[in-house]
Amino acid sequence: MDILEIIRKIKEYWYNLEKIDKYLILFLLFSFLIRIIFFTYSPIKGWDETVYLNLGSDLSNNPLLYSLENSGWSDFISTPEPVYEWPNIGFRAPILPYILSFFYFLKLDYLIPFLMPFIVSMSILLVYILGQNMFNKKVGFYGAVFFSLIPINIFTSDKIWTDPLIVFFLLLTFISFWKGYENNNNKHKILFGLFLALSLLSRYTTLWIIPIFLIYFLIRDKSFKFLFDTYIWKAILVFMVTLLPWFIYGFVFYQNPLGGFVHGFKASAYWGGIQPWTYFIDNSWFIFSIIGWLFLASLFYIFYKKDYIKKEIYLLLIWFIFFYLIVTAMPHKEERFITPIIPAICLLSAFFVDKQKNHKKVILIIVCILLINSFYGLYKLGIKESRNTVNRCFYAGNIFMAREIPVDNSLIITNKDPIVHYYTKRDTIVYPISWNLKLFRNLIETKYKDKLVYLYFSNYDMDMPGLIKDDLDKNFEKIYECSIEIGYSAVYKYK
Repeated sequence: MDILEIIRKIKEYWYNLEKIDKYLILFLLFSFLIRIIFFTYSPIKGWDETVYLNLGSDLSNNPLLYSLENSGWSDFISTPEPVYEWPNIGFRAPILPYILSFFYFLKLDYLIPFLMPFIVSMSILLVYILGQNMFNKKVGFYGAVFFSLIPINIFTSDKIWTDPLIVFFLLLTFISFWKGYENNNNKHKILFGLFLALSLLSRYTTLWIIPIFLIYFLIRDKSFKFLFDTYIWKAILVFMVTLLPWFIYGFVFYQNPLGGFVHGFKASAYWGGIQPWTYFIDNSWFIFSIIGWLFLASLFYIFYKKDYIKKEIYLLLIWFIFFYLIVTAMPHKEERFITPIIPAICLLSAFFVDKQKNHKKVILIIVCILLINSFYGLYKLGIKESRNTVNRCFYAGNIFMAREIPVDNSLIITNKDPIVHYYTKRDTIVYPISWNLKLFRNLIETKYKDKLVYLYFSNYDMDMPGLIKDDLDKNFEKIYECSIEIGYSAVYKYK
């Protein structure tokens, strides 16, 4: 088939598409492009991102070792229980690192920046498919537009985080659930178990999604008759088989088949501080922009019209309410933790807009203008962050070490272990929690006496006491310094 024939077939396919499908394709391309814009100026990758990237690189060399033992870096989150601390890394869900490992193994790691924009763009398509199946094409399209432009999704699109991945697999889970158990498609009944397991392996908070389906069945059937569907048990079997490698990992590394999950929930209980239960409300404009208010209007409309008795509506409501209550009750909160319920919020808002026959276009135009304005605000914020002198000095120090410090037998002591390891490809450890120069020297002389030791000081994303800097300046040879306004970094040689 020559190129002209291919072009002819594409034109024919495009001509036969419905108008709304054409709009969707154009919008998906637009959404992918605006997400690429974000990673073109990203100042520096953060802790979580470099942890996943480092893990992916390590796994490309040894896919059976999901641990930081002898890795040359750490993700130091310690607990009083030795088995649930470093070097075990099971508190990090494995799907994302293993996906990244394929890029490293195939020497295609230069494509990794495109991964999350692509996954989010595919999730936009899945929102459309879910909305089309539960309601109609218009609701699916409106929901996809809202989902694409909602600020938290744009914010996470250029980050190597698990958040876009869990949303992607959750959408596949809900699509399969609806097609399987409402449209009676046996293949999708089984796929439901597979996608639910992959969601759980993307992020452990999927455990709070699982009860949603049980609650839905109980409301729909007002009994336990759904348990007599043999395909539910087949889906459960597929779910367990998919998780089997992770159970084996837990047994080997934690002496507990659920060890990875246990480690994850132990870590989440004390890491990152505690935020108030109003956290997501307080930050609602940054997370949702105008969609937050539109969603509240949709809830009022749904209960006023008693549309909550419709199966598709109460499934989305259960999805939103149950997960929101759980994530609000968790001690540590970040804006991105709310992303698993964003599709439900967008589809309920789209349902409301679709019901406004006379004012639909006006509402859509206003909502899209405000969402684009929020997107522009995020863009300006990203540009400002990329020019932040603290980020610039921290990055410059990493580039210096990557160029000047020997690869073999060197060790960098830093306050940002995985980030420095990612940029320098050198072995790294963190500074002691309690600073004492004498004990610090003793540690190096006894444990690392055969290594070329370098010390990296930076004020990037961490308050390091002036005492440490004074001790470094007085006792070690400074071989590099960056000082731009409030930004500062320095590299010292131990001997």
